[in-house]
Amino acid sequence: MLIAEMFVSLQGEGILAGVPSFFIRISGCNLRCTWCDTPYTSWQPEGRRLHVAEIVGHAAASSCRHVVVTGGEPLLQREIGTLTAALGAAGHHVTVETAGTVAPAFKCDLLSVSPKTGNSDPEGGWRERHRAVRADLEPLAALVTAHPEHQLKFVVQGESDLDEILPLVAHVNVRRERVLLMPEGRTAAEVAARAPAVARLCLLHGLRFSPRLQLDLFGPGRGV
Repeated sequence: MLIAEMFVSLQGEGILAGVPSFFIRISGCNLRCTWCDTPYTSWQPEGRRLHVAEIVGHAAASSCRHVVVTGGEPLLQREIGTLTAALGAAGHHVTVETAGTVAPAFKCDLLSVSPKTGNSDPEGGWRERHRAVRADLEPLAALVTAHPEHQLKFVVQGESDLDEILPLVAHVNVRRERVLLMPEGRTAAEVAARAPAVARLCLLHGLRFSPRLQLDLFGPGRGV
């Protein structure tokens, strides 16, 4: 598998925010979000190839029970089922982070999906391909059906994003208590500036608010 980085940090987002975790960031993505904070896994994918056994060995050495498999888009990797099964067999709680655009078979303890809306659309040659991939909701519907323990995290810039988010949530039949809104931003200051408005949207629509602790605690960059 092409691995961009592995590191220990606190889970920064979602229902497990604050939990010490070992992160396995897989390189390669079928989307090109304009605000992507890991371009070294998408726009310019990089990394080194490791066997599943090597990756599991690094997870064991971290002494973390919680492991987060993220990307990029980890579900593009044909070894994803082998990796998550091996991590689970080693006693880890496994979270898989995905955009929900493909739906291979795999096991995990928490499926964390970040569906993309129009605020992610890039300019240039990737725009139409990106929009077509993110707009196909059938893989997302299949994933949340196959993984009852799931959460949906949406990057929100403003109130207009809810015009896409609420119909999407209804289409895939996810309960609102499993839906989290996160303020968009590449720095803690940008996130903080949007946070009050996003919090009000959560209160208005019965959704959950997600912090982005990695930015608050460590700032932008790799290994956080």
